[in-house]
Amino acid sequence: MTDLKFGAFLAPHHPIGEHPTLQFQNDIRLAKLLDELGYDEFWCGEHHSTGWEMIASPELFLAAVAEHTARIKLGTGVVSLPYHHPFMVAQRLVQLDHQSRGRVIFGSGPGALPSDAHVLGIDPMTQRDRQDEAIGVIRRLFDGERFSHQAEWFALRDAKLHLRPLQKHMEFTVASAVSPSGMTLAGKHQAGVLSIGSMTKDGLKALPMQWSFAEESARKHGKKVDRKNWRIVISWHIAETRDEARAQAREGLMHHNNEYTVRVLAGGRGTFYKSGDEAVDGVAFAEESTAVIGTPDDLVARIRNLYEITGGFGCVIGFVHDWANREDTLRSWDLVARYVIPEVNGLLDDYRDSYRFVIENRSTWDRAGDAVAKKIQENERAYAAAREDEAKGRQVLTGRKVTDAGGPEKKG
Repeated sequence: MTDLKFGAFLAPHHPIGEHPTLQFQNDIRLAKLLDELGYDEFWCGEHHSTGWEMIASPELFLAAVAEHTARIKLGTGVVSLPYHHPFMVAQRLVQLDHQSRGRVIFGSGPGALPSDAHVLGIDPMTQRDRQDEAIGVIRRLFDGERFSHQAEWFALRDAKLHLRPLQKHMEFTVASAVSPSGMTLAGKHQAGVLSIGSMTKDGLKALPMQWSFAEESARKHGKKVDRKNWRIVISWHIAETRDEARAQAREGLMHHNNEYTVRVLAGGRGTFYKSGDEAVDGVAFAEESTAVIGTPDDLVARIRNLYEITGGFGCVIGFVHDWANREDTLRSWDLVARYVIPEVNGLLDDYRDSYRFVIENRSTWDRAGDAVAKKIQENERAYAAAREDEAKGRQVLTGRKVTDAGGPEKKG
């Protein structure tokens, strides 16, 4: 039996065309449903360009989600640290942790979209070093230190948080794609990892070696990392049959791949699919498939395969997308909660063991049936004897013989 957690990562990736206000509200409803279905984590990102990824502040969005949920953990997936003063990031996380009753996971990254860094006037060559520096500063602030810090891009003077997080040890997590940099940073700062590279072919190839970079970096800095804090992000759309899943997801998947993944994110480099079926075949049924479009059993098999090739991780994160319509999308998340999560975590193993035990020990239960039959026969004999005694009693009282029917015997 494994003990995998399950969550959702809302970048979000919403095609342009729908009313933005309604998109925000629908995303909050999704988080509420996931909380009710028992998912463990809900993540959302930070983006400032491209038109598709329209959450600019994960902290602000998660504060709204916190009001509609009760137990699901809320992850910033991720705060792009080079875009912000670290003290202000720490302050927002503290407030969110209190407003959510201690449910925050602090996920950070260097900034994923070059267009975001451009509009902010940030040199991409500085972003990873700035993320590293900011994590260290935020960690010290959460520890309650008062200190000064002079950086090229920000300064602190006798800085100390006047309110710390509700959690004594808020989990830190960093994003990781294909290169070792994210894993190395996780080891240095004793953080968890959100592996988003697993949604690409290159990222899947890199997965088996990824965790070793975190462990090596942790040893170098005298820290420890734990695989239970390693999160693997994968895409899926699940239905009762493969044909249904294909029909529901194919057009949206083709649009998402062609118009955003290839045209925007990859600058036109990649595969443009000519039909929805071609998109499904290329993404979900190719030799190196990067998504699951099929049944709960298909997703169970993929998760078990990923677990084996990576050596183990702690959480499966489903990437939220609009491949299917809202009704079918919600149904997909429902099916995963009902059938995939219990299967992967062995929650049904004892049921099946009990089921087999009853079938395989039929002779034992047959003896129990014989015991019941014996008691029934004994009760029938006792009932007959009681009736006979009753009849004899009436005969004594009347001085007449009694027939089997219970009446007096007639003389001829």
